Amino acid sequence: MRRFVLTLVSLAVVGAAGGWAVTAPKVVPPGALPAHTPDAEAGKAVFIAGGCASCHAANGAEGRDMLVLSGGLELKTPFGTFTAPNISPHPEAGIGGWSAAEFVTAMTLGTAPDGRHYYPAFPYTSYARMTPQDLMDLQAYIDTLPPVAERAAGHDLGFPFNIRRAVGLWKMLNLDPDWVLDVGGDPVLARGRALVEGAGHCAECHTPRDAFGGFRNDAWLAGGPDPEGPGEIPNITPHDEGLSWSAADISYYLETGFTPDFDSAGGSMVAVIRNTSQLSAADRDAIAAYLKAVPPQPGG
Repeated sequence: MRRFVLTLVSLAVVGAAGGWAVTAPKVVPPGALPAHTPDAEAGKAVFIAGGCASCHAANGAEGRDMLVLSGGLELKTPFGTFTAPNISPHPEAGIGGWSAAEFVTAMTLGTAPDGRHYYPAFPYTSYARMTPQDLMDLQAYIDTLPPVAERAAGHDLGFPFNIRRAVGLWKMLNLDPDWVLDVGGDPVLARGRALVEGAGHCAECHTPRDAFGGFRNDAWLAGGPDPEGPGEIPNITPHDEGLSWSAADISYYLETGFTPDFDSAGGSMVAVIRNTSQLSAADRDAIAAYLKAVPPQPGG
């Protein structure tokens, strides 16, 4: 019996050590980054496409105050309440002290400079598809914005979701930098895919999730329950029960917020339109072309 107990204990220790190892946060080594001179002006375009201010500006901010990235927005989910952090270029309260490798690591692998896992309320599952060059440009632009010395509040999560190490297992199942839609060699569709699947992270709201919060790629962009409260996130696949508009209608909506039936954007889409209206017409057309090429999903 004693030998049996010791064997069980040994197996448990080995299993725990193995689990600890496979859930370790991953990083991008500085030497893995391509040679690139960051361009803050190009980074501004990435910032707009990503809607960074929509989450990281103070609640109710307008105009130039949208560039004060103090954080504080609360995202209420079935797993608890997540609070958007300060990502201003302040060296202590924000991200001003980060290296390029630390920034790219956070954006694509969801790992903080101190080695902790970020929770996937931060949409690094989408940002993982962005290029290091775009991310270095984005960091260069953020570095031009006002520093904010106050830290945002922490998350409010109960057990077991407050165990960050477990996020490593979640990443093993869900963090996939591969594209969802094969667009062949079409440059317009490739640009639309980069914006929808990557920087614009449209799937974070418009794709249903499984019980553990991972994307259901078999229902890509098919909508589902609103994770922040009552109601539904729309199906935006090209289907009669989804987004049946023409590509021109979609592009016009992304510019103006007006639908073909003379309605206007509401709810969280108001902030999205604020960003997409600042994109180039070519980028809005590329998004529309991509959405028309997605496999239709009934329902949602």
